[in-house]
Amino acid sequence: MAVLMTVPMRGGPTGSTRATAILRQIAAPLVVAVVFTATLTWLANTELDSIEQRTLNTDYIFARIGEHLLLTVTASALVAGLAIPAGIAVYRSRSRVFRSVVLGLANIGQATPAVGVVILLAIVWQTGFTTALVALVAYSFLPVLRNTLTGLEQVDAGVRESARGMGMTPNQMLRRIELPLASPVILAGLRTSLVFCVGVATIATFINAGGLGDMIINGLKLQRYPVLLVGAVLVACIAILIDWVAALVENMVRPRGL
Repeated sequence: MAVLMTVPMRGGPTGSTRATAILRQIAAPLVVAVVFTATLTWLANTELDSIEQRTLNTDYIFARIGEHLLLTVTASALVAGLAIPAGIAVYRSRSRVFRSVVLGLANIGQATPAVGVVILLAIVWQTGFTTALVALVAYSFLPVLRNTLTGLEQVDAGVRESARGMGMTPNQMLRRIELPLASPVILAGLRTSLVFCVGVATIATFINAGGLGDMIINGLKLQRYPVLLVGAVLVACIAILIDWVAALVENMVRPRGL
């Protein structure tokens, strides 16, 4: 009888743990759904003037969302394609000068205010989508570069020695050992970069690159607060959902055992 009383109940903690895990996975989209529904409900019960009605319509909103997502996703893809190879090159290079130059250039883009980067590029170059894209890449480059470098440097030296003992070449060791082990840190940098891009893309409207910043700026200039609120809520919802999707991808591609 005493033995039976000391046997732990396995069902309770396991069920609680699974429920907690599921709740964490659906928390972000659930919050977005609640906030978005509350905003739509408030908007439906608010009297809109002619200017607000021209802005708060399906065609206009979806056009701005499409521009915002295109700018964000394209910039993030370019950052991944440029910053990860740059991080690998810095990691493999023995030149302190090369390392300092690459990190210094990346720091310039990160340290300069986002509005300053966008406006300066528009002054010396042109306005439009391409300029905003370059500004986003420059601003979001450092997190991915630094995380790539940090992730590769954190790979255990003993693992590298074992790979060399097995006869792996440096490129094979990079593909099969170092990059898989560094992938959680690299993906964390990409996730940060994505969220950066969503936020900074709102100022692309200053150089005629579109995006949801149009709604926010127009709402401020014309003092149409429903327009401002909807634009701000949409940007926040997109940032939360993109971070959630990136977290799911990060968990899916994470090597087992890490």
